[in-house]
Parts: sequence; structure tokens; C-alpha cells
Amino acid sequence: MTSQPSVSPLRQRMIDDMHMRQLSPKTQATYLRIVREFARFLGRSPDTATIEDLRSYQLHLVDHGISPVSLNAAITGLKFFFEVTLHEPERMARMQPVRVPRTLPVVLSPDEVRRLIAATGNLKHQAALSVAYGAGLRAGEVVALKVGDVDSQRMTLRIEQGKGRKDRYALLSPVLLERLRVWWRVARAQGRMLDGGWLFPGLDPVDPLTTHQLNRAIHAAAEAAQIDKRVSMHTLRHYVPFRVMSCSRVIARIPGQMRNAG
Repeated sequence: MTSQPSVSPLRQRMIDDMHMRQLSPKTQATYLRIVREFARFLGRSPDTATIEDLRSYQLHLVDHGISPVSLNAAITGLKFFFEVTLHEPERMARMQPVRVPRTLPVVLSPDEVRRLIAATGNLKHQAALSVAYGAGLRAGEVVALKVGDVDSQRMTLRIEQGKGRKDRYALLSPVLLERLRVWWRVARAQGRMLDGGWLFPGLDPVDPLTTHQLNRAIHAAAEAAQIDKRVSMHTLRHYVPFRVMSCSRVIARIPGQMRNAG
């Protein structure tokens, strides 16, 4: 029997502090990594750091080419550690977040979106990308959808625990609803979808499709469609005005009959 590595009292206290504040597992893991990397730079326990140590660490990160977004994330993680866990906010006095330059997002034309979604390898991915585009959903929100989240009477999609862990509704166009019905019928006929289960199940219907699989699918589709722009799932959320109307026109022109459910 292998013994589990021990957790230091300081690390456990930080874990408890994050748990008490109901930070997401991803945020907790990020904060712990940030403090661990700072301790590695410091060469000793992070609770012994001085104001000058923290200032030197920020200079170290900048000198090593860290991006503004990553630098601000590091400052946020250390801010939690010193202000919440150690109750010593004054130590962060010399660490200041930096301005993040605003860049224009990559925007696909309606024709590029049509080609992109049509180039997906199977009906499941086609339906998932159609939902991301037509309803403006993030990758994590798409894969978290269940069959019961589709409300054909109110023409909405229920999004549970989206960004900021908030529930909300997204509009569902008639064309997109029909796309989902086609996918549902094929998946049910092939035994790929469980009653009340995931709208986009993984290889095992008990598990949902992962964001990694969805991102891999869109990258493959962009290559197959010969789209030169840098495409990601987030790209589909940068849409033209009048989303429901314009997206319906695009989705309606995408071939929808595929034998391979995915």
C-alpha cells in the first residue's frame, strides 16, 4: 500500500479557505500552482516572503516574457494567499496588475461558419458546433447540456452553472431545434443517448463529450474547410447582429444528413 503525500498545514489552510469561499476546482488548482511556483522561485516557504521578494518575483515574471493575462492571474493567486490565508494584505503593496491590451477578435463570415460546421466529421460534432454558434454558448456550456435542457415550447436552452456559476436561458431558433431533433433521433436509434442524459455524450453515453474533444473537432473542421483564420470554440461566439435570424440562415444551409453519429 502506497502512502499519500502529506499536505503541509499552510497548504491545507489555503485549501480550506478556498473551499469555504466555494471557489471552483479549476480556480483552486490554479491558485495552488501559482503559490507553488512562487515558493520555487523564493527557495523557501512562501509565508516568509517580504514585500521586496514579491516585487522581485513580478520583475522575474516580466523578464521571462509572461503575458499580461498570466501575470495578472499570478498576482490574483498570490493576493488570495497573502490577504485571505495569511491575513497580511500589506505584503502585496508592490505587486500591481498590468493593463491587458485589447485586441480585435477573430470573426468568421457566415459562409466560413457554414463551411466550418459542414466540414465536421460526424453529426454529433455538427450539432454541438451549431449550438455553440446559434445560441452563443461556450464550449463548457455546450458539453454540459442535457436532453431536458431543450425546451421546445419556450424555444430556449437552459444553461446551468455557466460562466460565474450562474444559470441562464439562451434563445433557440426553429432551425437549430430541428437540427437537435435530427441529432437526437439518430443518436437514440444508435443507442448513443440515454433517457434524460447528456445531449452530447462521449464514447460512453454515461459521460459527456469533453471540451478537449470539442476543441479538437473544431480545429480539424477548420483545417478540412481550409479556413486560414485562427479558429477556436470561442470564435463562434463572435457573431453578427441579430443572432437568431442570421444564425438560422447559416445553419439552414448546412447539410444535415450524416450516417455517422459520432
